[in-house]
Amino acid sequence: MFAALVGARLLLVIVNWAVLSNHPSWLLELGVIHHPLVGAAGALAGAACAWLYVRWQKLPLLAVADVIAAPLALGLAFEQMGQLLAGSGYGTAAGPHLPWAVTYTDLLALRWSGAPLGIPLHPVQAYAALGFLAVSILLLALMPRLGRRGDTAGLWLMGTSITVYITELWRDPTGRGSTLGGLLDGPQIAAVILVLAGAFMLRERRSAPRRVQAAETAKSTGAAPAGEAEHD
Repeated sequence: MFAALVGARLLLVIVNWAVLSNHPSWLLELGVIHHPLVGAAGALAGAACAWLYVRWQKLPLLAVADVIAAPLALGLAFEQMGQLLAGSGYGTAAGPHLPWAVTYTDLLALRWSGAPLGIPLHPVQAYAALGFLAVSILLLALMPRLGRRGDTAGLWLMGTSITVYITELWRDPTGRGSTLGGLLDGPQIAAVILVLAGAFMLRERRSAPRRVQAAETAKSTGAAPAGEAEHD
């Protein structure tokens, strides 16, 4: 978490260095701006720090990923609720007749997050929080049934990515990038990539035991495995 906060702030310093170099005291007041690029920088810094710690302690990487998957999904749910309270990552206009629409009135929401004031919006942060909470509960329920390392982490990749992709449909696209004529934004592209990575992880983990079992069977019978026989 500390590495993620430092990584996000370093990106803000680098991007705004021309201004901060003229006002160095502003570094002491540097806040957290909720932007996809800032969030990605924090996530990458946290993941790199976790990977280095796993290597340093000689821990099994896939087992560690399985253990932190459900708590990380729960943490994302709390993070989205924080965004809802602050007005960050706000949703699209909902119209006056949506019973659960949120309307921001505090100037800080406009100043720090750009949230429009006085307009009913979809509480997309709450949508995402519910999705991440569901992923966390699902992982906790399925983890005892998953016997292979990496399966829980693979399901986390798929579940969180699907949640991000769907909830982006109700999130204001300002500053989130746009591709294919506005069909996809930056977080949705990342979500597609992570879904494919999770599916690939599950496929690889499920096919590996069959190869091991085939090798052990060939060894016990004294026959060469299929690949080696063809090579000979």
